[in-house]
Amino acid sequence: MTRVGGARRQHKVFASWYPGRAEAMDRAGFTDYRRKLLAGLSGQVLELGAGSGLNFAHYPAEVERVVAIEPEPTLRERAARTAEQADVPIEVVDGVAEDLSAFAGKFDAAICSLVLCSVPDQRTALKQLAAVLRPGGEIRLLEHVGASGGMLAGVQRVLDATVWPWIGAGCHCSRDVVSAVALAGLKPTTVESFRFPAGRITLPTAPHVLLTAVPTPGAAG
Repeated sequence: MTRVGGARRQHKVFASWYPGRAEAMDRAGFTDYRRKLLAGLSGQVLELGAGSGLNFAHYPAEVERVVAIEPEPTLRERAARTAEQADVPIEVVDGVAEDLSAFAGKFDAAICSLVLCSVPDQRTALKQLAAVLRPGGEIRLLEHVGASGGMLAGVQRVLDATVWPWIGAGCHCSRDVVSAVALAGLKPTTVESFRFPAGRITLPTAPHVLLTAVPTPGAAG
């Protein structure tokens, strides 16, 4: 399995329970958002933070190749097995969001889902994603985000300062992805906010955003 740089990041406990949780979310309807995230893609695609590979089944036939980066060894092994069953060619590689220089200028699109909550720095990760794009390429994000205000926002901040990153291998539930996109020199072209699950009980990670963005001129660096 290919390694493209960066430190080894092993989270055995998280990797033991998260795939089951993600599959349960998909059964509850999150699959619809995965399909929207990937709809209309074509050519060469980089996926950052592939997890166990739950996006793989939903890539359109027009996608020629996917390079899927996953730094956690257990999840990466699961993703590699999942990739074998995909309808499009998918190569699963080791790597980290902070250094995607090996892929500079090679992709028509870069995507990540439920990833920016746990990267060390959102702005750096987004700039790295922008750098892998060919001219005319786009970034697509599907992320849980911080609440816009009220009691939930306060609860998220408390959790992020205490137990949440420990439970979720660095996950934060109060991050402002939309602002991070702008700070990284990207221009959102579509933004859809939603809650998942949408029931009466609100989870700390219920607010989500589905967002497409493109680099703005002169934003590199």
